[in-house]
Amino acid sequence: MADSAEIESSLQAGTTKCDTTSNGRSDVEKIAVEAPTEETDLNKDLSPETANANSQNERKGEAKIKAQYLLVDYKPSIVSEYVPQETKDAMKRLLEQNDLHKGKQESKLTEVASEPPPQHIGCVTDEDVITLRPEEKKKINFSDKLYLAPLTTVGNLPFRRICKTFGADVTCSEMAVATSVLQGKSEWALLKRHKSEDIFGIQLCGSHFEPMTRCAQLIQETCDVDFIDINCGCPIELIFQKGEGCALMGRSSRLGQIVRGMKSVLEVPLTLKMRTGISDSKNLAHTLIPKLRNWGVDLVTVHGRSREQRYTKLADWDYIRRCSLAGTTMPVFGNGDVYSFEDANHFKSLSGVSGLMVARGALIKPWIFTEIKEQRHWDISSSERMDILRQFVNNGFEHWGSDHQGVETTRRFLLEWLSFLHRYIPVGILERVPQKINERPPYYFARDELETLMASSNCGDWIKISEMLLGPVPDNFVFLPKHKANAYK
Repeated sequence: MADSAEIESSLQAGTTKCDTTSNGRSDVEKIAVEAPTEETDLNKDLSPETANANSQNERKGEAKIKAQYLLVDYKPSIVSEYVPQETKDAMKRLLEQNDLHKGKQESKLTEVASEPPPQHIGCVTDEDVITLRPEEKKKINFSDKLYLAPLTTVGNLPFRRICKTFGADVTCSEMAVATSVLQGKSEWALLKRHKSEDIFGIQLCGSHFEPMTRCAQLIQETCDVDFIDINCGCPIELIFQKGEGCALMGRSSRLGQIVRGMKSVLEVPLTLKMRTGISDSKNLAHTLIPKLRNWGVDLVTVHGRSREQRYTKLADWDYIRRCSLAGTTMPVFGNGDVYSFEDANHFKSLSGVSGLMVARGALIKPWIFTEIKEQRHWDISSSERMDILRQFVNNGFEHWGSDHQGVETTRRFLLEWLSFLHRYIPVGILERVPQKINERPPYYFARDELETLMASSNCGDWIKISEMLLGPVPDNFVFLPKHKANAYK
């Protein structure tokens, strides 16, 4: 396109010499000859005023067409005395419009140049625009696996490493709140995976599909994870009042939004853990499982207790069987009171579940996975148990650091674990094998002093065990277990 000033000067001159074609006639002369000079037949039947107006409109339209023709490939020599004045006026108007459009385009380019560059630069591939079909997404065979439950506080990475050495097949992170993860808070420390965890998942807690979906997508893009689990079983009052955890069982429409939203962005399996229901009087899990299957959930774990029940009664494995039947093609795991290989065999045959999740049983004796796989009772000695604690401390140093802060962090998590470990009764002194998980024996003297110390329910004795491994506690040390009001000060 020619410059505006150049065309205007040519228009004002009006007598610029024209380029001629091979037959001696200029391009503008061709246009002038071909343009109609008489009124059309339609104007003959109209009144003089109407015909005159139509004629003027036709001339203006013809002038605009001629101007556009000249502006396509402008040369100063084309504009000559043969170009009518109306065409020259039309060319001026078009040039003004072009200049205005050019100015807008330049301003847009300036704005775009001032914007920060996009995060992702490069060519767009099929992976960016084509989502995977369900059959193309990652699959995990959960059948007959031993699943270490996601455990708040005590289910940390050093503890999961201990359970992996004893035969746990599937591990999961502690519960992470989706909004806290998106805000970049310390929840990210819970998502770390150790290389020994070959099947590892991350459990998310939330009540709205927007943060849950975005958090699932973010975790998939930034973390090394095999599956993502939705928490529908947390009974804590603070979580429940926010509509999270177990509260989602009473809000199936919101739960459906969360599941469908997360499935739309995930390429790894989506699992879910729930309880039997919110209250003892009404079970909800069996009504939700068919919906979860239709929404695309890959695995559901049912804890055989309600939120209201907590741990006051034994887990209801008869109801877990009902839930397993409702799952049909979707795997259903059972959870609750698994404390020996006899319990594992009995509960699995009774309920028909695809696999077992172990929670408190692993906290009291992490070698339960070995017992189940080898179908035997392990009469573990106090020195062997001390070696396990020593390995936990070393794992803690690797994870939290070996400076003063790392040592004290390791100590606190060790004490949290000891608040469960003391419940174990050695097989060699049991009157009846196996021990049941809810049995609380009276104070007893074990086979040696260390074994007796490990069996103490006194928080002060737990402190002594930690001092054997980590040295004296700092001044003004205070410890309050999260799961019970048994404090040391």
